[in-house]
Amino acid sequence: MTAARAAVEILKREGVSNAFGVPGAAINPFYAALKASGGVHHTLARHVEGASHMAEGYTRARPGNIGVCIGTSGPAGTDMITGLYSAIADSIPILCITGQAPTAVLHKEDFQAVDIASIAAPVTKAATTVLEAAQVPGVFQRAFHLMRTGRPGPVLIDLPIDVQLTEIEFDPDLYEPLPVHKPAATRKQIERAIEMLNASERPLIVAGGGIINADAAELLVEFAELTGVPVVPTLMGWGIVPDDHELNAGMVGLQTSHRYGNANFLESDFVLGIGNRWANRHTGRLDVYTEGRKFVHVDIEPTQLGKIFAPDLGIASDAGAALELFVEVARELKAAGKLKDRSRWAASTQERRATLQRRTHFDNVPLKPQRVYEEMNRAFGPETRYVTTIGLSQIAGAQMLHVYRPRHWINCGQAGPLGWTIPAALGVATADPGGSVVALSGDYDFQFMLEELAVGAQHRIPYVHVLVNNSYLGLIRQAQRNFDIDFQVNLEFENLNSPELGVYGVDHVKVVEGLGCKAIRVTEPDALLPAFEEAKKLAAEFRVPVVVEAILERVTNIAMSGTDIASVNEFEDVATDPGHAPTAIRPLAAS
Repeated sequence: MTAARAAVEILKREGVSNAFGVPGAAINPFYAALKASGGVHHTLARHVEGASHMAEGYTRARPGNIGVCIGTSGPAGTDMITGLYSAIADSIPILCITGQAPTAVLHKEDFQAVDIASIAAPVTKAATTVLEAAQVPGVFQRAFHLMRTGRPGPVLIDLPIDVQLTEIEFDPDLYEPLPVHKPAATRKQIERAIEMLNASERPLIVAGGGIINADAAELLVEFAELTGVPVVPTLMGWGIVPDDHELNAGMVGLQTSHRYGNANFLESDFVLGIGNRWANRHTGRLDVYTEGRKFVHVDIEPTQLGKIFAPDLGIASDAGAALELFVEVARELKAAGKLKDRSRWAASTQERRATLQRRTHFDNVPLKPQRVYEEMNRAFGPETRYVTTIGLSQIAGAQMLHVYRPRHWINCGQAGPLGWTIPAALGVATADPGGSVVALSGDYDFQFMLEELAVGAQHRIPYVHVLVNNSYLGLIRQAQRNFDIDFQVNLEFENLNSPELGVYGVDHVKVVEGLGCKAIRVTEPDALLPAFEEAKKLAAEFRVPVVVEAILERVTNIAMSGTDIASVNEFEDVATDPGHAPTAIRPLAAS
């Protein structure tokens, strides 16, 4: 068979059932093999970068998924670099397959011939241009092995067109995936970590995205319940412990954090971090974050240990393997009556939760964004998968929404590219076609890859997209306050074709409808909940993306700190009455 056909057969035997991409001359042999072989559903994107984000959303939605994105030579590969960067930054395995000019002209400035392997090398676990057709099966086999081994991440395979077309000897029935290697903690290491935890008075567990990658959320919850230790989920680990769990101590950080989460962390004296990377927007200034506490850090990547600061104990281990031992040892110690009673400490974290809350209930017109998230809490239940990337919309959403399950907050964490949300949501909805998928964007993120909505219309991929529109680069405007400027961040203009919008510029409803989807515009706070309910009905009826646009006040400052977790600027008045935060997990109590 051709090398291209062999590659497709390997995809299927590695568990691939969906791919996203855009065909072109240099990758057409692969597409011919994809069609002839069958068994891999292909979604045609409108932009190759969009295909890469679809692949990432697809991977994140289900344990074991590996999203595949496909493009032709030259700019198709360079367009997918942002998607590869996003994937490697957040430890997400995706496979990028590109076409390439014939091997004989790779160094002769042939049309759309670019050294994509060199370009992609810094943002992949491996990037290879295959020069010998007989190597194609081995290169694909190694790619899946690399994506699954150790810290997960993306791989790029570049296939010259002549390599794709060359016939090779390959028997798919004899193909076997390579065994996956993941480091595992030893019993002695786990015993020492629990010994340190047991010696503390006010311990916390910081639960990171590595626990979700390991599909080990249930083990983490069991360990927390055995020991009675409260849990701080990171932004990438949100949902590991349900928001309404009595041991959920809130999120910590400069931006995507809770008031009570930061307060709880500052009271702690010991932190066990599992599958997290001590991201700078989580820690803020390290002297404030680390002062007065001991740290144990468990991470699948040995070089991650000590990268940000030196822990008192570092353990190189897959989160799932470590948690199996944590649970085993904790059960034994509990049965022997050797675990401390943490009930008073855990209760104090919930007392802070009931007193340190942000206000969400406002009746202002134009809308205050906080009210949007309040109504989202009412409209969208625990089964909802939220998808978002960056900006004030994401920061406020993380502060005010509720997440109850792993893989139900799907957030591009480290890279944060604008435009990620629409294609990623399409990938998530493809992986979970019967699920409730809700995307969240500001107007600029929404406009970056808006054309991908047509993919949802063409392929009937329904989801609800909440668009908060203030016609501003809100997060950048807020950051510019430090420079006493408000420069090149204003998106307002009077749209000649939609004068009813005033200065809000782009008529998103017309654009969305022009792309074959449904849209609802909301300007009054009491209309938000009915609009969300209508959007769910429209998505179910027409099987297309449905956008709910909320017209916000032009300027809102969302709570955050530029330096450390002890000095967050709230900007707005905080909640002082239960009616100020009616959808909070814990009803507001008197402080």
